[in-house]
Amino acid sequence: MTTRAGSGRLHTTNVPARLDRLPWSRWHWTIVIGLGTVWILDGLEVTVVGNIASRLSEEGSGLPITASEVTGVAAASYVAGACLGALFFGWLTDVFGRRKLFLITLAVYLGATALTALAFESWWFFLFRFVTGFGIGGEYAAINSAIDELIPARYRGRVDLIINGSYWLGAVGGALLSVVMLNTSLFPADVGWRLTFALGVVLGLVILLVRRTVPESPRWMFIHGRGEEAEALVADVERRIEAETGRTLPPPEGEITIRQRRTIGFVTIARTVFRDYPRRATLGLSLFVGQAFLYNAITFGYGAILVSFFDVRSDHTGYYFAVIAVGNFLGPLLLGHFFDTVGRRPMISGTYLASGLLLFGTAALFDGGHLDATTMTACWCAVLFFASAGASSAYLTVSEIFPMETRALAIAFFYAVGTAVGGITGPLVFADLTESGVVADTVIAFQLGAAVMTAAGLVALFLALPAERRSLESLARPLSAVGSREHGPAGATRTADPTGTTGPTGSAGSASGPSTP
Repeated sequence: MTTRAGSGRLHTTNVPARLDRLPWSRWHWTIVIGLGTVWILDGLEVTVVGNIASRLSEEGSGLPITASEVTGVAAASYVAGACLGALFFGWLTDVFGRRKLFLITLAVYLGATALTALAFESWWFFLFRFVTGFGIGGEYAAINSAIDELIPARYRGRVDLIINGSYWLGAVGGALLSVVMLNTSLFPADVGWRLTFALGVVLGLVILLVRRTVPESPRWMFIHGRGEEAEALVADVERRIEAETGRTLPPPEGEITIRQRRTIGFVTIARTVFRDYPRRATLGLSLFVGQAFLYNAITFGYGAILVSFFDVRSDHTGYYFAVIAVGNFLGPLLLGHFFDTVGRRPMISGTYLASGLLLFGTAALFDGGHLDATTMTACWCAVLFFASAGASSAYLTVSEIFPMETRALAIAFFYAVGTAVGGITGPLVFADLTESGVVADTVIAFQLGAAVMTAAGLVALFLALPAERRSLESLARPLSAVGSREHGPAGATRTADPTGTTGPTGSAGSASGPSTP
């Protein structure tokens, strides 16, 4: 129902409650495949660059560049582009919608990746690594906001973690692909590495075709003056799911009234995030700094560690990294369910603390000379099994604890700041430490990453929210809301207050459908 009042139209809707009570369906799988698979591309990109560093620096690669420039300058360029892209496209995503931007950002990413394959000078390689990062940064903001707004509350934690963790499926592909492409008996030294980027473009084009079927977020639509379209979209999804399951959906519980508006100023968003939610802002920054430093600093140089300290051939590092990447993906896959059942706070803090402590142990074993290439890889698998689930939960956290109107830009801001702190300085520092050939230098880098990750876990232990199975609107009241009755876990009705903290006021119900997607 829409009425006109004041400076904008008042719109009362139960769209959030209707979306959250849906059972898992083919429609949700379309969203996961169309949006979530892009992290496979990101994992492919980053892993390939790390694994081809030694080959690019060799004579005959067709590119005058050193290994330290690949793992240092090029890596930092990619991350810097991702930071700026996240902020730029994050703002546009909140203004113009999720769907437009997740199509544009993928196009930017694909174009820049194709041009990277054509690099003939180091400056060209650096430039288009920056532009590639610019596109992928925008993806992080547009995709995570869309996923959380389309997935039912009781599945949101595990789905978000698995989707973000799918980055490591791309890492597996990139690791194995680099083994083949760096084999000079199959491809010339100046051709193989270019083909790895070209294959990434082909995969991206397939994803783009699937993504065209993913709709706009109904939550974004009803706030931005498109309430009738949102109602029609959700009604169509409900009809399709009822036809698929053969069952009538339970009635939705709770509705919200908002004052529709086209845009919200950047100052309003910043004031909301930092003045109204300072504890949540501290939590978001801590989680992103911790995970970004550990991953962007340490894993960028993993191939160099194998070559420098364990005499692994440069064209064989992909085998080791593929094993590590599998461990990374298994973390979110096996632990994701517990973020919706055991709860956000114990699982977020637990995964951060476990990975930090295990990394301290790995540093001690490496310093004592107790590791070889195989046991080092095993240690990293253990560390990153927990770290991957924790890192994925950072994106989940900032996408669900701030108001709807600020969601994409909030994701972008925390990603950009955290990645800038850990991702730009980390690779530059770590590249020098690993190239020194001194065990003590690498140990320092490991300990530094472990310390930051552990500190973030302690912050989460005190500040993380019990967001499991709760609607987005009950966690943070939309800025446009003028009075609402909102649904909570398993259908409980909630009354929101301006601070975004709520309590259940109705009895818990249940929605039909499978217990896991």
